[in-house]
Amino acid sequence: MKTRLTKRILIPIFAATILFTGSAFKNDFFEIAKQIEIFTTLFKELNMNYVDETNPADLMDAAIKSMLTNLDPYTRFYNEQDVEAERIKRTGDYTGIGANVRTLKDKLILIEPYKDYPADKAGLKAGDEIIKINNVSIVDYKEEAGNLLKGAANSSVSVTYVRQGIENTASIMRSEIEINAVPHFSMIDAKTGYIVLSKFNTKTTKQTAFALKDLKTQGAERIILDLRNNPGGLLHEAISIVNLFVPKGQLVVTTKSKVKKYNKTYYTKNNPLDTEIPLVVLINGFSASASEIVSGSLQDLDRAVIVGSRSFGKGLVQRPKSLTYGTQLKVTISRYYTPSGRCIQALDYWNRDDKGNAVRVKQENYHAFKTKNGRKVFDGGGVFPDEDLAITKNSPITKAINSDFLIFDYATDYYYKNNIEDINNFKLTDSDFKGFKNFLSSNNFNFETNTEKSLSKVLIQAEKEELDDAILKDYNTLLANLNTSKSKAIDQNKDQIIGLLTDEIVKRHAYREGLYEYYKTHNIEIKKATEILANPSKYASYLK
Repeated sequence: MKTRLTKRILIPIFAATILFTGSAFKNDFFEIAKQIEIFTTLFKELNMNYVDETNPADLMDAAIKSMLTNLDPYTRFYNEQDVEAERIKRTGDYTGIGANVRTLKDKLILIEPYKDYPADKAGLKAGDEIIKINNVSIVDYKEEAGNLLKGAANSSVSVTYVRQGIENTASIMRSEIEINAVPHFSMIDAKTGYIVLSKFNTKTTKQTAFALKDLKTQGAERIILDLRNNPGGLLHEAISIVNLFVPKGQLVVTTKSKVKKYNKTYYTKNNPLDTEIPLVVLINGFSASASEIVSGSLQDLDRAVIVGSRSFGKGLVQRPKSLTYGTQLKVTISRYYTPSGRCIQALDYWNRDDKGNAVRVKQENYHAFKTKNGRKVFDGGGVFPDEDLAITKNSPITKAINSDFLIFDYATDYYYKNNIEDINNFKLTDSDFKGFKNFLSSNNFNFETNTEKSLSKVLIQAEKEELDDAILKDYNTLLANLNTSKSKAIDQNKDQIIGLLTDEIVKRHAYREGLYEYYKTHNIEIKKATEILANPSKYASYLK
């Protein structure tokens, strides 16, 4: 009895001791200690008494992750496998087959084979559905199936996959995989250099600096830095990228937190490579975090013209905290602010709608700030470009099509049904677009608008109040009109949809490297950036 009582007391006290080493938790000590004791007793009783066998590790993993969902999507618990995945993101190195695979609709799909890596050499293509890895059936595997493809360099893995309804098997020799932060750089014309920066890992500054130097030796007198679809990464790498273009000692970003030690100011520490070369930075709705530090800081300092569409709006900073048994907590510790003083966080995770979704900061609540030259910039919703290209902003209908992976699936279908002789001059036709609309219909694409959701609520309320007979006819008429509007919305976004389809199809034929080459002559953002850079007075006018 004494031993049991001792354990009952020590478990919550030990857990509380771990949590309360910092002064920030003192006021909550007794409440948190109480909740920990409740949880430990519940966890014990559940495992001892539940009718079926339970897995304590799975239960705890689910409990922790469910608790964190009420905060923000960036505060996460990582088990041992998750920690390794994060290491790969930071360094860009791992051993495996050299492909991006993802679980889509309960299937393990190969999204992209990396050129000249094992999966590519073995003949695997984007769209292949992997159904078995060695002797493990994917449908029966409960963990992250993609991890089965990783392993020691020079070890072999057997992959069974389905392509166009036909089952195939390939033996693939794993190798070391290096994921470059700068997957492409080249000259667009005799004076314009182009650098694609796809992620902020430990190689980012080194590779970007090399690209910049190399392009200048080739004659580059102006630079396009492409941060589109860059989800961010390491904060110090973002600061170093800004440092390539601005002098030593320049404020780049400030972080503010409730914990005093996390309140920091970050300045450039090194001599720059070039503070004068005209610079355009490309961003879009998938440019986030470190990408926004770079684009927002260069905008605030009037060092670059920003082109594209509003960035994602992630103004939160995370830090990893090591836990026991090789696990880790990545916790949001602060908000970051660009040199002008603006925080560009777009979503408010403490104020959610009736479905639990974080709400966007309303435009009327934005605050104005000033750049170094006195230009107005705003907080509250990502970095807004100096040259806003409406066509590059994903509309609700385009987002819905993309989220169902129908762009990806159509590109797979198109790849196997069409022969493209000259990918550099490839262009989808009106007939192709009509075919895509038929493809959406055959795949039962259904996009529910916010208007439909609101109307549905009205009808439910009307039924409760026994008014539904009176309004049902009007409701059905409105619904029919909405469906017509949705069909028109696809046509209204034709150019954007055609662009997304083209990108995916080109990538199937020429890999990602070929897609960047294709961009140089066909992409609207690059054309606009080149046009701005080619006209010094126009370039200067954006920064005044």
